[in-house]
Amino acid sequence: MNNSYQIYLISDSTGETLDRIFLALKAQFKNFNYKTNHFSFTRTENQILKILENCKKHKKIIILYTIVDDKLSRLLEKNSKKNNIPCFGVLGDLIDSFSKLLNQNALNVPSRQHIMNDEYYKKIDAIQFTMNHDDGNALSDIEKSDIILIGVSRTSKTPTSIYLANKGYKVSNIPIVNKNSIPDNLKKNKSNKCIIGLVAEPERLVEIRKNRMASLKENHNHKYTNLQKIYDEVEESKNTFLKFKWPTIDVSRKSVEETAASVIKIYEISRKNA
Repeated sequence: MNNSYQIYLISDSTGETLDRIFLALKAQFKNFNYKTNHFSFTRTENQILKILENCKKHKKIIILYTIVDDKLSRLLEKNSKKNNIPCFGVLGDLIDSFSKLLNQNALNVPSRQHIMNDEYYKKIDAIQFTMNHDDGNALSDIEKSDIILIGVSRTSKTPTSIYLANKGYKVSNIPIVNKNSIPDNLKKNKSNKCIIGLVAEPERLVEIRKNRMASLKENHNHKYTNLQKIYDEVEESKNTFLKFKWPTIDVSRKSVEETAASVIKIYEISRKNA
């Protein structure tokens, strides 16, 4: 690991934005050994200087930062250059460009994206709703959902729902256990709710279900992991989705983020056509 880069992620807020950007960045490089060093809520000159002092302990360093205070960002840039450390401001150029385009000065207030406004409380409400409507619960007011996900066991319904909830969508998810799993009012869908079926390759589901059973130390439910049984489940779910003309997403090779992006796209189209 001597060839590893020390990646310094310096933020004046939680560092969440920076983490996501670095995640996307590093995914583009196959041979990239690194160790991340997180520095959140960096808002004083003293903090900057301490971080730069810490840099002296390492050799191969790259600094990525999101700091909206011009004075602090210049201090970091200047001292990094002095010590021959590559240093990149992730938001700086974008903020400047938007400032020119919008013909107004940026507020340069750290953590402003986390302000507790109406949008924030809407997201909290969506998370609470989604958790209450997980796994077929609270079907009595399912009509209040923005999105309804349906699928057989282990088709990523819950993680996708929670991810969408964090974006402000009220999501219900229903597992297909038998023919009576789906409520009649959804089959009629007079309210034109966005109902989406999630499917996956049977072989993939076998693998996921076996891992699930192993984690629970449960080895007796052989039907749950039987390939032919799962194949029948998936085919029946596909026929159901086709019957009611519900769009489907194959999650076999999709991450939760990719599945959620597909769900949002379908949701936006459904709203336009409502």
